[in-house]
Amino acid sequence: MKFSSEQVACTCSIHDKISSDAEFSEFVQQSLSRHFSCDWGDTPPEDCLANAMALATDDRILSAYIHKKSDRKIWILTECDRSITTVLYPEEY
Repeated sequence: MKFSSEQVACTCSIHDKISSDAEFSEFVQQSLSRHFSCDWGDTPPEDCLANAMALATDDRILSAYIHKKSDRKIWILTECDRSITTVLYPEEY
C-alpha cells in the first residue's frame, strides 16, 4: 500500500545538511520514497504496527531512517490529514 502527502518540508537543520552534502540529500530522497511506499526503515516494530493502523484510520505516520555513513537518524512525519510530511532530526521534535 502506498500513500501521499500534499507537501513535503524539512527543518532548517535538514535543509542545511541537504544543501551541503549531496550524499545526504540522496539519502533523504530515498528515505522519502521508502516512507511513501510504507517501508518504515529503522522504525521499531511497535511503531511499524501503529503506522499500519494509521493508514486505515488517518492517523499520523512516523518513520525513521539511519544514514549509515554519519550514523545520524532522521524522522519522517506525515500528519493525520496527509497535508504535510516533514523531515527532521529526532531531537528537533
